[in-house]
Amino acid sequence: MLKKLALYQLSSFVLSLIMEVKLKHDSQAEQTHRFNIGISARCHPFLAALAAYVEAYDAIITGSVGQYMTLSQQIGGDVQKHASLTALLAPVSKVIQQVQTFREQNRSSPLFNHLSAVSESVPALGWVAMTPKPGPYVKEMQDAAQFYTNRVLKDYKKDQKHVDWVKAYLSIWTELQNYIKQHHTTGLAWSKSGPVASASAAPPAGGAPPPPPGPPPPPMDFSGSSGGGGDQGPDTRNALFASLNKGADITKGLKHVPKDQMTHKNPNLRTQTGPVHTGPKPFSSPKTEATAAPSRKLPPVLELDGKKWKVENQEGVQGMVISDTELKQVVYAFKCNNSTLQIKGKINSITLDNCKKLGLVFDDVVGIVEVINCRDVKVQVLGKVPTISINKTDGCHVYLSKDSLECEIVSAKSSEMNVLVPGKDGDYTEIPVPEQFKTVWDGKKLVTTCTEIAG
Repeated sequence: MLKKLALYQLSSFVLSLIMEVKLKHDSQAEQTHRFNIGISARCHPFLAALAAYVEAYDAIITGSVGQYMTLSQQIGGDVQKHASLTALLAPVSKVIQQVQTFREQNRSSPLFNHLSAVSESVPALGWVAMTPKPGPYVKEMQDAAQFYTNRVLKDYKKDQKHVDWVKAYLSIWTELQNYIKQHHTTGLAWSKSGPVASASAAPPAGGAPPPPPGPPPPPMDFSGSSGGGGDQGPDTRNALFASLNKGADITKGLKHVPKDQMTHKNPNLRTQTGPVHTGPKPFSSPKTEATAAPSRKLPPVLELDGKKWKVENQEGVQGMVISDTELKQVVYAFKCNNSTLQIKGKINSITLDNCKKLGLVFDDVVGIVEVINCRDVKVQVLGKVPTISINKTDGCHVYLSKDSLECEIVSAKSSEMNVLVPGKDGDYTEIPVPEQFKTVWDGKKLVTTCTEIAG
């Protein structure tokens, strides 16, 4: 539902400009009527006049977007509330910001992965401003959504309603990529003929036509009769040509400079400052300083909300401890920088999201430890953990214990990862996680192996 309304809003703007440019032979009143219509082409009597790419775009709106909207209504809850934001018909950038803000304000929602999938990929609506490759831009946004849609499929693999929701949502971006590849491969295509679309609102229906353009400027006078400081007539031009025809004798009219006025023989004259005349500077566009909006600092949070421990917005806090834990509880740390966190006891899972220089120490985890969008974090397990997942992270050190040597470490889109394994004497051996891979075709399938960089 979110995507349908957002695409409706974007398409309304795009199609209004396309129609105004394409239908150049229409009357002013008819153009004004078509400038203010909605985007559903099937509702208009002039469907035959629409371009092929307009009809193709309408097929996306009534196809995969319509199916996604229906399934969002059936799921209900925060997914339906999330979608209702776009009913404001605000500019696309404002809608995108509201969608992402809604996700941040509902992190404790049971449908948080649904909200994240939409929020991570909704910037793809700005493909109309991407040149020369809008298609790959939409693909990149779709990949960002798949990280969370995979979680939805994992959590609701037995609920066909949520599985269909994921398929319908991802099909929106797949069909949009095919549409862009077919009609707007290198950017939004505009008509090369017809009137120029105005950025201002169209005049009211039945209004007076615009006034005709003014007369052309008068021809320039090359006779030299003007009183300006330029050429003063034939006499001046003749004198100029006569001087040029003197050849080498033209230097005889130069004034001799005495030695006391020569700057290369009198250093004192070089220090004297006089008026410096410079030529005109080349045109440069005025630089507009981007005024960054002041970031609103959120209050730190360390509390138990239901079965979730929320650790958020901690800055420079050392020695945070969560000790009263249970097996069914989870820990979610968000935007914690330059801090340390210790978790005692056995819990279900731990998630580090958007943290920088955070140190995490925990006893036992029966599920998974996830590190997402982090930088320079350290994770140490004292007991057992079956799986550690590292995604979109630059700099992560994992300290394993003797009981967790069978832990599986899954990484994607990450760098500077190191696993430290304890030895018999208690010292750790640091082993880097491969980041470079080689893939070859063996005749039946692709075979991928990690490569070692020599040197």
